[in-house]
Amino acid sequence: MSNGHFSHLLTGVWLLWQAVLVIGTGTKLWEVPTGSFKSLSNLSESLQWEPHCQYHYLQDRVRITAKIPPRLDGTWVSTRCEVRPGPEFITRAYIFHPSRHFKALQHYYTDSGCEDPAYSLLIRGKIRLRQASWITLGGTEAEHHLSKVGIVLHSSAAKQRLASRLPPSCVGLSLSRAAPGMLHEMYNTRAGRGCLEALGFSMMELGLMRVETQHHHHGGKVQELFLGDIHTDWTQRTQHRPTGYQQPLQHAMHHIHPCPVCALVYRSSEQRPPVLPRSPAVPLSLAGRWVSQRCETHPTILFLTRDFTFDPDQHTWEGIYQHYSEPTCSQPTFTLRALGHYAQGNPSAKLSGASEFVFKVTQVSVTPMEESTTKLLNSTRPGKCGHPGGWEVGVEQDLTPTDGCTMLGIKLPHKEYELFKTEMDHRKHPLLFIGERPSDGSNPDRVQRRPTSFQAPMEHCSGGVTQQSRSAFNSKQVQLAASGTERLSQLVVLVFGFVLCGLLCVY
Repeated sequence: MSNGHFSHLLTGVWLLWQAVLVIGTGTKLWEVPTGSFKSLSNLSESLQWEPHCQYHYLQDRVRITAKIPPRLDGTWVSTRCEVRPGPEFITRAYIFHPSRHFKALQHYYTDSGCEDPAYSLLIRGKIRLRQASWITLGGTEAEHHLSKVGIVLHSSAAKQRLASRLPPSCVGLSLSRAAPGMLHEMYNTRAGRGCLEALGFSMMELGLMRVETQHHHHGGKVQELFLGDIHTDWTQRTQHRPTGYQQPLQHAMHHIHPCPVCALVYRSSEQRPPVLPRSPAVPLSLAGRWVSQRCETHPTILFLTRDFTFDPDQHTWEGIYQHYSEPTCSQPTFTLRALGHYAQGNPSAKLSGASEFVFKVTQVSVTPMEESTTKLLNSTRPGKCGHPGGWEVGVEQDLTPTDGCTMLGIKLPHKEYELFKTEMDHRKHPLLFIGERPSDGSNPDRVQRRPTSFQAPMEHCSGGVTQQSRSAFNSKQVQLAASGTERLSQLVVLVFGFVLCGLLCVY
Protein backbone atom coordinates (compact mmCIF):
# COMPACT_ATOMS: atom_id res chain seq x y z
CA MET A 1 0.00 0.00 0.00
CA SER A 2 1.41 3.38 -0.96
CA ASN A 3 2.13 6.05 1.64
CA GLY A 4 -0.50 8.30 0.09
CA HIS A 5 -3.21 5.66 0.26
CA PHE A 6 -2.17 4.77 3.78
CA SER A 7 -2.34 8.39 4.93
CA HIS A 8 -5.85 8.78 3.51
CA LEU A 9 -6.95 5.56 5.18
CA LEU A 10 -5.47 6.54 8.52
CA THR A 11 -7.04 10.01 8.41
CA GLY A 12 -10.43 8.66 7.45
CA VAL A 13 -10.44 5.92 10.07
CA TRP A 14 -9.34 8.37 12.75
CA LEU A 15 -12.10 10.86 11.91
CA LEU A 16 -14.68 8.09 11.92
CA TRP A 17 -13.32 6.81 15.22
CA GLN A 18 -13.73 10.23 16.81
CA ALA A 19 -17.23 10.58 15.38
CA VAL A 20 -18.34 7.28 16.87
CA LEU A 21 -16.81 8.23 20.21
CA VAL A 22 -18.66 11.52 20.26
CA ILE A 23 -21.94 9.88 19.28
CA GLY A 24 -21.45 7.05 21.75
CA THR A 25 -20.62 9.31 24.70
CA GLY A 26 -22.76 12.29 23.85
CA THR A 27 -19.96 14.75 24.69
CA LYS A 28 -16.73 16.17 23.32
CA LEU A 29 -13.77 13.86 22.95
CA TRP A 30 -11.48 15.74 25.37
CA GLU A 31 -14.10 17.15 27.72
CA VAL A 32 -13.43 16.41 31.38
CA PRO A 33 -16.33 14.35 32.80
CA THR A 34 -18.36 16.12 35.46
CA GLY A 35 -18.98 12.96 37.40
CA SER A 36 -16.47 11.04 39.48
CA PHE A 37 -14.27 8.30 38.10
CA LYS A 38 -15.59 4.78 38.23
CA SER A 39 -13.28 2.26 39.82
CA LEU A 40 -12.59 -0.65 37.51
CA SER A 41 -11.19 -3.90 38.82
CA ASN A 42 -10.13 -6.46 36.23
CA LEU A 43 -9.52 -10.07 37.09
CA SER A 44 -6.63 -11.99 35.58
CA GLU A 45 -6.66 -12.07 31.80
CA SER A 46 -8.48 -15.04 30.34
CA LEU A 47 -5.80 -16.16 27.90
CA GLN A 48 -5.97 -19.87 27.20
CA TRP A 49 -2.71 -21.46 26.09
CA GLU A 50 -2.12 -25.17 25.75
CA PRO A 51 -1.11 -26.90 29.04
CA HIS A 52 2.62 -26.89 28.16
CA CYS A 53 2.48 -23.19 27.32
CA GLN A 54 0.46 -21.71 30.15
CA TYR A 55 0.08 -17.95 30.48
CA HIS A 56 2.26 -17.48 33.54
CA TYR A 57 -0.10 -15.14 35.42
CA LEU A 58 -2.79 -17.83 35.36
CA GLN A 59 -0.25 -20.54 36.07
CA ASP A 60 1.01 -18.68 39.13
CA ARG A 61 -2.58 -17.91 40.20
CA VAL A 62 -2.17 -14.16 39.91
CA ARG A 63 -5.15 -11.81 40.04
CA ILE A 64 -4.68 -8.50 38.20
CA THR A 65 -6.59 -5.34 39.07
CA ALA A 66 -6.49 -1.89 37.48
CA LYS A 67 -8.31 1.03 39.07
CA ILE A 68 -9.40 4.22 37.34
CA PRO A 69 -8.13 6.74 38.26
CA PRO A 70 -4.80 5.12 39.13
CA ARG A 71 -3.03 5.75 42.42
CA LEU A 72 0.37 7.17 41.49
CA ASP A 73 1.86 8.01 44.92
CA GLY A 74 5.34 6.63 45.45
CA THR A 75 8.51 5.88 43.48
CA TRP A 76 8.42 3.93 40.22
CA VAL A 77 11.59 2.50 38.69
CA SER A 78 12.90 0.70 35.61
CA THR A 79 13.45 -3.04 35.87
CA ARG A 80 15.96 -3.26 32.99
CA CYS A 81 17.91 -1.08 30.60
CA GLU A 82 15.18 0.35 28.40
CA VAL A 83 15.60 0.86 24.65
CA ARG A 84 13.73 3.76 23.07
CA PRO A 85 13.49 4.51 19.33
CA GLY A 86 16.63 6.09 17.98
CA PRO A 87 18.01 4.07 19.66
CA GLU A 88 18.19 5.67 23.10
CA PHE A 89 19.22 3.73 26.19
CA ILE A 90 17.62 4.88 29.40
CA THR A 91 16.66 4.06 33.00
CA ARG A 92 13.91 5.97 34.79
CA ALA A 93 12.90 6.77 38.38
CA TYR A 94 9.65 8.74 38.74
CA ILE A 95 8.34 10.03 42.09
CA PHE A 96 4.72 11.16 42.41
CA HIS A 97 3.54 13.04 45.52
CA PRO A 98 -0.01 13.32 46.92
CA SER A 99 0.20 17.07 46.17
CA ARG A 100 0.26 16.11 42.43
CA HIS A 101 3.86 17.30 42.10
CA PHE A 102 6.32 14.90 40.51
CA LYS A 103 10.05 14.48 40.18
CA ALA A 104 11.43 12.42 37.30
CA LEU A 105 14.97 11.19 36.82
CA GLN A 106 15.98 10.01 33.35
CA HIS A 107 19.46 8.55 32.97
CA TYR A 108 20.79 8.23 29.41
CA TYR A 109 23.60 5.88 28.32
CA THR A 110 25.88 5.28 25.37
CA ASP A 111 25.34 1.49 25.36
CA SER A 112 22.43 -0.95 25.28
CA GLY A 113 23.42 -2.44 28.63
CA CYS A 114 23.20 0.90 30.48
CA GLU A 115 26.76 0.53 31.74
CA ASP A 116 28.19 3.85 30.47
CA PRO A 117 26.16 6.88 31.66
CA ALA A 118 26.20 9.90 29.34
CA TYR A 119 23.91 12.40 31.08
CA SER A 120 20.93 12.59 33.44
CA LEU A 121 17.87 14.81 33.35
CA LEU A 122 16.11 16.03 36.49
CA ILE A 123 12.52 16.98 35.70
CA ARG A 124 10.09 18.65 38.10
CA GLY A 125 6.49 19.51 37.47
CA LYS A 126 2.85 18.93 38.31
CA ILE A 127 0.35 16.43 36.94
CA ARG A 128 -3.45 16.38 36.82
CA LEU A 129 -5.47 13.27 36.07
CA ARG A 130 -8.29 14.18 33.72
CA GLN A 131 -10.54 11.28 32.78
CA ALA A 132 -10.80 7.67 31.80
CA SER A 133 -9.53 7.49 28.23
CA TRP A 134 -12.21 7.17 25.57
CA ILE A 135 -9.57 6.17 23.02
CA THR A 136 -7.40 3.63 24.86
CA LEU A 137 -9.82 1.70 27.06
CA GLY A 138 -8.48 1.00 30.55
CA GLY A 139 -6.14 3.99 30.49
CA THR A 140 -6.41 7.39 32.15
CA GLU A 141 -5.68 10.66 30.39
CA ALA A 142 -3.61 13.27 32.20
CA GLU A 143 -1.98 16.63 31.56
CA HIS A 144 1.30 17.87 33.00
CA HIS A 145 3.06 21.16 33.56
CA LEU A 146 6.87 21.35 33.70
CA SER A 147 8.49 23.77 36.13
CA LYS A 148 12.19 22.90 35.77
CA VAL A 149 14.46 20.62 33.76
CA GLY A 150 18.12 20.27 34.66
CA ILE A 151 20.94 18.30 33.08
CA VAL A 152 24.02 16.67 34.59
CA LEU A 153 26.75 15.55 32.20
CA HIS A 154 28.77 12.56 33.29
CA SER A 155 31.82 12.99 31.04
CA SER A 156 33.49 15.44 28.68
CA ALA A 157 32.79 13.03 25.83
CA ALA A 158 29.07 13.19 26.61
CA LYS A 159 29.25 16.99 26.49
CA GLN A 160 30.85 16.88 23.05
CA ARG A 161 28.25 14.42 21.73
CA LEU A 162 25.39 16.58 22.96
CA ALA A 163 26.99 19.72 21.54
CA SER A 164 27.05 18.07 18.11
CA ARG A 165 23.30 17.37 18.31
CA LEU A 166 22.10 20.76 19.56
CA PRO A 167 21.87 24.06 17.67
CA PRO A 168 24.59 26.65 18.43
CA SER A 169 22.23 28.77 20.53
CA CYS A 170 21.60 25.86 22.90
CA VAL A 171 25.27 24.97 23.10
CA GLY A 172 26.19 28.53 23.99
CA LEU A 173 23.42 29.00 26.52
CA SER A 174 23.06 25.59 28.10
CA LEU A 175 26.18 23.52 27.67
CA SER A 176 29.13 25.88 27.56
CA ARG A 177 29.03 26.36 31.34
CA ALA A 178 27.94 22.81 32.19
CA ALA A 179 30.78 20.93 33.87
CA PRO A 180 30.59 17.14 34.32
CA GLY A 181 28.91 16.27 37.60
CA MET A 182 27.25 19.67 38.04
CA LEU A 183 23.52 20.33 37.64
CA HIS A 184 22.80 22.91 34.95
CA GLU A 185 19.31 24.26 34.32
CA MET A 186 18.06 23.80 30.77
CA TYR A 187 14.47 24.92 31.25
CA ASN A 188 12.27 26.84 33.68
CA THR A 189 8.89 28.54 33.45
CA ARG A 190 10.53 31.72 32.13
CA ALA A 191 12.53 30.04 29.36
CA GLY A 192 11.44 28.44 26.11
CA ARG A 193 11.59 24.74 25.28
CA GLY A 194 13.61 25.01 22.09
CA CYS A 195 16.70 23.34 23.55
CA LEU A 196 14.63 20.55 25.09
CA GLU A 197 12.97 19.80 21.76
CA ALA A 198 16.34 19.79 20.01
CA LEU A 199 17.43 17.22 22.58
CA GLY A 200 14.39 15.10 21.68
CA PHE A 201 13.04 15.53 25.20
CA SER A 202 9.35 15.24 25.91
CA MET A 203 7.17 14.16 28.82
CA MET A 204 4.18 13.43 26.58
CA GLU A 205 4.32 9.91 28.03
CA LEU A 206 2.46 11.35 31.04
CA GLY A 207 -0.58 11.94 28.81
CA LEU A 208 -1.72 8.31 29.15
CA MET A 209 -1.25 5.99 32.11
CA ARG A 210 -2.48 2.79 33.70
CA VAL A 211 -1.51 1.09 36.98
CA GLU A 212 -1.89 -2.67 37.26
CA THR A 213 -1.59 -4.58 40.53
CA GLN A 214 -0.73 -8.28 40.47
CA HIS A 215 -2.07 -10.05 43.57
CA HIS A 216 -0.13 -13.27 44.14
CA HIS A 217 -1.61 -16.26 45.95
CA HIS A 218 1.08 -16.09 48.66
CA GLY A 219 -0.07 -12.59 49.66
CA GLY A 220 2.54 -10.51 47.85
CA LYS A 221 1.84 -8.02 45.10
CA VAL A 222 3.60 -6.31 42.20
CA GLN A 223 2.51 -2.90 40.95
CA GLU A 224 3.31 -1.67 37.44
CA LEU A 225 2.93 1.82 35.98
CA PHE A 226 2.30 1.95 32.23
CA LEU A 227 3.04 5.33 30.65
CA GLY A 228 2.35 6.44 27.08
CA ASP A 229 4.39 5.15 24.14
CA ILE A 230 7.26 7.09 22.54
CA HIS A 231 6.82 7.86 18.83
CA THR A 232 9.20 5.88 16.63
CA ASP A 233 9.84 8.96 14.46
CA TRP A 234 12.23 11.30 16.30
CA THR A 235 10.70 14.38 14.64
CA GLN A 236 7.21 13.52 15.95
CA ARG A 237 7.94 12.52 19.53
CA THR A 238 7.58 15.97 21.17
CA GLN A 239 4.02 16.37 19.80
CA HIS A 240 2.91 12.74 19.98
CA ARG A 241 -0.30 11.96 21.86
CA PRO A 242 0.17 8.34 23.01
CA THR A 243 -2.40 5.62 22.42
CA GLY A 244 -0.26 2.69 23.59
CA TYR A 245 2.22 2.09 26.38
CA GLN A 246 5.95 1.74 26.99
CA GLN A 247 7.34 -1.11 29.03
CA PRO A 248 6.10 -0.54 32.59
CA LEU A 249 7.91 0.89 35.58
CA GLN A 250 7.45 -0.99 38.85
CA HIS A 251 6.73 0.39 42.30
CA ALA A 252 9.88 0.56 44.40
CA MET A 253 8.07 -1.12 47.31
CA HIS A 254 6.14 -3.67 45.26
CA HIS A 255 8.33 -5.07 42.48
CA ILE A 256 9.45 -8.43 41.17
CA HIS A 257 12.05 -10.38 43.17
CA PRO A 258 14.91 -10.55 42.65
CA CYS A 259 15.36 -7.20 40.88
CA PRO A 260 18.89 -5.83 41.27
CA VAL A 261 18.18 -3.15 38.65
CA CYS A 262 15.24 -1.85 40.72
CA ALA A 263 17.48 -1.26 43.73
CA LEU A 264 20.19 0.48 41.68
CA VAL A 265 17.71 2.82 39.99
CA TYR A 266 15.92 3.54 43.28
CA ARG A 267 19.15 4.62 44.99
CA SER A 268 20.31 6.75 42.06
CA SER A 269 20.43 10.52 41.78
CA GLU A 270 21.19 12.97 38.99
CA GLN A 271 24.85 13.03 40.13
CA ARG A 272 25.02 9.27 40.71
CA PRO A 273 23.36 7.46 37.82
CA PRO A 274 22.88 3.70 38.13
CA VAL A 275 25.51 1.61 36.37
CA LEU A 276 23.84 -1.69 35.60
CA PRO A 277 25.73 -4.97 36.00
CA ARG A 278 26.80 -6.62 32.78
CA SER A 279 24.37 -9.32 31.74
CA PRO A 280 25.75 -12.55 30.28
CA ALA A 281 25.36 -12.76 26.53
CA VAL A 282 22.41 -14.93 25.47
CA PRO A 283 22.85 -16.64 22.09
CA LEU A 284 19.95 -15.89 19.77
CA SER A 285 17.94 -19.08 19.30
CA LEU A 286 14.42 -18.78 17.91
CA ALA A 287 13.58 -22.49 17.93
CA GLY A 288 10.21 -23.33 19.40
CA ARG A 289 7.22 -21.30 20.47
CA TRP A 290 7.05 -17.82 21.99
CA VAL A 291 3.97 -16.16 23.49
CA SER A 292 2.94 -12.83 24.99
CA GLN A 293 3.51 -12.40 28.71
CA ARG A 294 0.38 -10.31 29.14
CA CYS A 295 -2.50 -8.69 27.32
CA GLU A 296 -0.64 -6.10 25.24
CA THR A 297 -1.80 -2.59 24.42
CA HIS A 298 -0.23 -1.31 21.20
CA PRO A 299 -0.45 2.14 19.60
CA THR A 300 -3.54 2.85 17.45
CA ILE A 301 -5.73 1.22 20.08
CA LEU A 302 -4.82 -2.43 19.68
CA PHE A 303 -5.34 -5.00 22.44
CA LEU A 304 -3.78 -8.30 21.46
CA THR A 305 -1.69 -11.33 22.27
CA ARG A 306 1.02 -12.77 20.02
CA ASP A 307 1.95 -16.42 19.52
CA PHE A 308 4.94 -17.29 17.29
CA THR A 309 6.51 -20.58 16.26
CA PHE A 310 9.92 -20.74 14.56
CA ASP A 311 11.61 -23.65 12.78
CA PRO A 312 15.31 -22.75 12.30
CA ASP A 313 15.99 -25.86 10.22
CA GLN A 314 13.43 -24.91 7.60
CA HIS A 315 13.71 -21.14 8.23
CA THR A 316 9.93 -20.97 8.53
CA TRP A 317 7.75 -19.09 11.00
CA GLU A 318 4.12 -18.77 11.96
CA GLY A 319 2.53 -15.88 13.84
CA ILE A 320 -0.91 -15.81 15.43
CA TYR A 321 -2.28 -12.43 16.48
CA GLN A 322 -5.41 -12.62 18.62
CA HIS A 323 -7.17 -9.26 18.86
CA TYR A 324 -9.58 -8.13 21.56
CA SER A 325 -11.91 -5.20 22.17
CA GLU A 326 -10.68 -4.32 25.68
CA PRO A 327 -7.46 -4.26 27.79
CA THR A 328 -8.05 -7.52 29.68
CA CYS A 329 -8.08 -9.62 26.48
CA SER A 330 -11.33 -11.38 27.35
CA GLN A 331 -13.51 -10.35 24.37
CA PRO A 332 -11.96 -11.54 21.06
CA THR A 333 -12.68 -9.63 17.86
CA PHE A 334 -10.59 -11.39 15.21
CA THR A 335 -7.57 -13.62 14.73
CA LEU A 336 -4.88 -13.18 12.08
CA ARG A 337 -2.49 -16.01 11.21
CA ALA A 338 0.59 -15.36 9.06
CA LEU A 339 3.14 -17.85 7.71
CA GLY A 340 6.35 -17.50 5.75
CA HIS A 341 10.14 -17.71 5.75
CA TYR A 342 12.92 -15.73 7.37
CA ALA A 343 16.65 -15.18 7.00
CA GLN A 344 19.04 -14.06 9.72
CA GLY A 345 21.42 -11.25 8.80
CA ASN A 346 24.28 -9.48 10.53
CA PRO A 347 24.53 -8.42 14.17
CA SER A 348 23.01 -4.98 14.63
CA ALA A 349 25.47 -2.09 14.45
CA LYS A 350 23.15 0.05 16.58
CA LEU A 351 22.06 -2.38 19.28
CA SER A 352 24.61 -4.67 20.87
CA GLY A 353 23.37 -8.25 21.17
CA ALA A 354 20.59 -7.77 18.63
CA SER A 355 20.49 -9.30 15.15
CA GLU A 356 18.94 -8.19 11.89
CA PHE A 357 16.39 -10.36 10.11
CA VAL A 358 14.40 -10.32 6.90
CA PHE A 359 10.92 -11.86 7.08
CA LYS A 360 8.75 -12.84 4.14
CA VAL A 361 5.04 -13.49 4.50
CA THR A 362 3.60 -15.93 1.97
CA GLN A 363 0.24 -16.78 3.54
CA VAL A 364 -2.30 -14.90 5.67
CA SER A 365 -5.56 -16.17 7.12
CA VAL A 366 -8.20 -14.29 9.06
CA THR A 367 -10.84 -15.57 11.47
CA PRO A 368 -13.61 -13.08 12.31
CA MET A 369 -14.71 -13.55 15.91
CA GLU A 370 -17.85 -11.38 15.92
CA GLU A 371 -20.67 -10.48 13.54
CA SER A 372 -19.69 -6.91 12.59
CA THR A 373 -16.30 -7.93 11.23
CA THR A 374 -17.90 -10.82 9.35
CA LYS A 375 -20.34 -8.47 7.60
CA LEU A 376 -17.48 -6.18 6.60
CA LEU A 377 -15.52 -9.03 5.00
CA ASN A 378 -18.60 -10.34 3.18
CA SER A 379 -19.09 -6.95 1.51
CA THR A 380 -15.88 -7.20 -0.56
CA ARG A 381 -15.79 -7.71 -4.32
CA PRO A 382 -15.14 -11.20 -5.76
CA GLY A 383 -11.47 -12.09 -6.07
CA LYS A 384 -10.33 -9.22 -3.86
CA CYS A 385 -10.54 -10.59 -0.32
CA GLY A 386 -11.04 -14.31 0.11
CA HIS A 387 -14.34 -15.91 -0.87
CA PRO A 388 -17.06 -13.21 -0.92
CA GLY A 389 -20.11 -14.15 1.07
CA GLY A 390 -18.22 -17.06 2.60
CA TRP A 391 -17.08 -15.40 5.78
CA GLU A 392 -18.54 -16.85 9.00
CA VAL A 393 -17.97 -16.09 12.65
CA GLY A 394 -15.31 -18.41 14.04
CA VAL A 395 -14.34 -19.83 10.62
CA GLU A 396 -10.84 -19.17 9.28
CA GLN A 397 -10.43 -18.18 5.63
CA ASP A 398 -7.19 -18.13 3.65
CA LEU A 399 -6.41 -14.88 1.80
CA THR A 400 -3.58 -16.41 -0.25
CA PRO A 401 -5.71 -17.35 -3.33
CA THR A 402 -6.62 -13.66 -3.77
CA ASP A 403 -3.05 -12.49 -3.05
CA GLY A 404 -4.25 -10.88 0.13
CA CYS A 405 -7.13 -8.46 0.53
CA THR A 406 -7.22 -5.24 -1.51
CA MET A 407 -9.87 -3.69 0.71
CA LEU A 408 -7.76 -4.28 3.83
CA GLY A 409 -4.44 -3.32 2.25
CA ILE A 410 -2.97 -6.84 2.51
CA LYS A 411 -0.69 -7.79 -0.36
CA LEU A 412 1.05 -11.14 -0.67
CA PRO A 413 3.88 -11.96 -0.70
CA HIS A 414 5.30 -9.30 1.61
CA LYS A 415 8.78 -8.60 3.03
CA GLU A 416 9.83 -6.79 6.22
CA TYR A 417 13.13 -5.87 7.86
CA GLU A 418 13.25 -6.81 11.53
CA LEU A 419 15.39 -6.69 14.68
CA PHE A 420 15.51 -9.51 17.26
CA LYS A 421 17.20 -9.95 20.62
CA THR A 422 17.03 -12.50 23.45
CA GLU A 423 17.59 -11.98 27.18
CA MET A 424 16.97 -13.80 30.46
CA ASP A 425 14.34 -12.58 32.90
CA HIS A 426 14.65 -12.52 36.71
CA ARG A 427 13.64 -16.21 36.79
CA LYS A 428 16.37 -17.10 34.27
CA HIS A 429 13.76 -17.82 31.61
CA PRO A 430 14.48 -16.75 28.01
CA LEU A 431 12.72 -13.70 26.59
CA LEU A 432 12.43 -12.70 22.95
CA PHE A 433 12.39 -9.01 21.97
CA ILE A 434 11.01 -8.20 18.51
CA GLY A 435 11.33 -4.83 16.79
CA GLU A 436 8.78 -2.15 17.59
CA ARG A 437 6.24 -1.36 14.89
CA PRO A 438 6.23 2.19 13.40
CA SER A 439 3.92 4.49 15.35
CA ASP A 440 2.18 5.63 12.14
CA GLY A 441 0.94 2.11 11.43
CA SER A 442 3.17 1.54 8.40
CA ASN A 443 5.43 -1.48 7.84
CA PRO A 444 9.25 -1.73 8.04
CA ASP A 445 9.34 -2.80 4.39
CA ARG A 446 12.65 -1.06 3.64
CA VAL A 447 16.05 -1.32 5.26
CA GLN A 448 15.81 2.32 6.35
CA ARG A 449 12.66 1.48 8.33
CA ARG A 450 14.21 -1.33 10.34
CA PRO A 451 13.20 -0.90 14.02
CA THR A 452 15.61 0.60 16.56
CA SER A 453 13.61 -0.39 19.65
CA PHE A 454 11.51 -3.31 20.84
CA GLN A 455 7.97 -4.37 21.69
CA ALA A 456 7.03 -6.10 24.92
CA PRO A 457 9.09 -9.28 25.39
CA MET A 458 7.67 -12.73 24.67
CA GLU A 459 8.20 -15.88 26.74
CA HIS A 460 9.61 -19.14 25.44
CA CYS A 461 7.22 -21.99 26.13
CA SER A 462 8.29 -25.05 24.12
CA GLY A 463 11.49 -26.53 22.84
CA GLY A 464 10.39 -27.74 19.44
CA VAL A 465 8.16 -26.89 16.55
CA THR A 466 4.66 -28.25 17.00
CA GLN A 467 1.42 -28.10 15.10
CA GLN A 468 -0.55 -27.14 18.20
CA SER A 469 -0.37 -23.43 17.50
CA ARG A 470 -2.11 -23.99 14.17
CA SER A 471 -4.84 -26.17 15.63
CA ALA A 472 -5.39 -23.78 18.52
CA PHE A 473 -7.50 -21.55 16.30
CA ASN A 474 -9.14 -24.22 14.14
CA SER A 475 -12.63 -23.16 13.19
CA LYS A 476 -14.14 -26.15 15.00
CA GLN A 477 -12.35 -25.26 18.24
CA VAL A 478 -12.85 -21.51 18.47
CA GLN A 479 -14.69 -20.58 21.66
CA LEU A 480 -16.32 -17.16 21.37
CA ALA A 481 -16.29 -14.96 24.43
CA ALA A 482 -18.90 -12.33 25.16
CA SER A 483 -19.40 -10.08 22.18
CA GLY A 484 -19.25 -6.86 24.23
CA THR A 485 -21.39 -3.81 23.69
CA GLU A 486 -22.69 -2.75 20.29
CA ARG A 487 -20.52 0.38 20.41
CA LEU A 488 -17.34 -1.68 20.75
CA SER A 489 -18.36 -3.81 17.79
CA GLN A 490 -18.81 -0.69 15.69
CA LEU A 491 -15.36 0.53 16.68
CA VAL A 492 -13.86 -2.79 15.69
CA VAL A 493 -15.37 -2.49 12.21
CA LEU A 494 -13.98 1.01 11.76
CA VAL A 495 -10.41 0.14 12.65
CA PHE A 496 -10.30 -3.40 11.26
CA GLY A 497 -9.04 -2.40 7.83
CA PHE A 498 -6.40 -0.08 9.24
CA VAL A 499 -5.17 -2.68 11.71
CA LEU A 500 -4.60 -5.39 9.15
CA CYS A 501 -2.51 -3.04 6.99
CA GLY A 502 0.18 -3.21 9.65
CA LEU A 503 -0.05 -6.91 10.43
CA LEU A 504 1.72 -8.50 7.51
CA CYS A 505 4.72 -9.82 9.45
CA VAL A 506 6.04 -9.79 12.97
CA TYR A 507 3.88 -7.43 14.97
